[in-house]
Amino acid sequence: MKTESMSMTNPVRGPGLFALLREDVRCVFGRDPAARTVWEVLTTYPGVHAVMSHRIAHALWRRGWRYPGRLVSFLARVFTNVDIHPGAQIGRRFFIDHGAGVVVGETAEIGDDVTLYHGVTLGGTTWNPGKRHPTLGDHVVVGAGAKILGAITIGSRVRVGANSVVVKNVPADRTVVGIPAKVVKRESPILSATDELNLDHHVMPDPVGHTLNCLLDRIKMLESELATLQAEGKAALAAASAPPKPVQTVFPLINANPLDCQANTDAACPECACQPEAQEAR
Repeated sequence: MKTESMSMTNPVRGPGLFALLREDVRCVFGRDPAARTVWEVLTTYPGVHAVMSHRIAHALWRRGWRYPGRLVSFLARVFTNVDIHPGAQIGRRFFIDHGAGVVVGETAEIGDDVTLYHGVTLGGTTWNPGKRHPTLGDHVVVGAGAKILGAITIGSRVRVGANSVVVKNVPADRTVVGIPAKVVKRESPILSATDELNLDHHVMPDPVGHTLNCLLDRIKMLESELATLQAEGKAALAAASAPPKPVQTVFPLINANPLDCQANTDAACPECACQPEAQEAR
């Protein structure tokens, strides 16, 4: 995307069909190190076959030839095990790796340079007509088995962890994991200006482990301060003149700022589990 805000690729003013198909084939070499030749990609990659079939089916669908579009989509599903509705709007350089069990609904919108792995579903949550499937921004990577459900917006450069279930909007430059998916990492941006795609979606942080480490560090700090106060109290009692007077030790307030993770706020530690609720992507 040319702006940080979500801006879907215009399906009408884009390049021609054959130009899109060439880009779909060429982008494979940047995202799958196993790809060796164009002929190999054209003849053995079911994900590429599914995308190429969708380009044709979508062109028929836009021209009002609904049944031929559905028929092409059906035949593609039979041969590739990838089910993409011909009404779905898909941007440039779209890649489905492994191409097994992927489902893309009718009103789904997908930006440029998006990568889906096997088992991904872009599904709806209602039987009502109208917009009911998700919108994905540019450079989004969706891990194997992930489900993105409903008319929600996934911002640019978002990474969705494998087997996650996303049911809320996700702002740009976030990593989400879990059921339901929660933001576990915030970077701005995940991609640098010269990067085309970031496939490090498997490098997921451990927010629960990090939170526990923060708690352990805080406990150690409190124990250390308590031991210091106890030693000072004993020294004060020993130094008291006879007859001994009760010594009232005043315990100062513990400074919580050094290890305060600002849980559930925008200032939260980006590695902790206590992240703020994802706001609507704009």
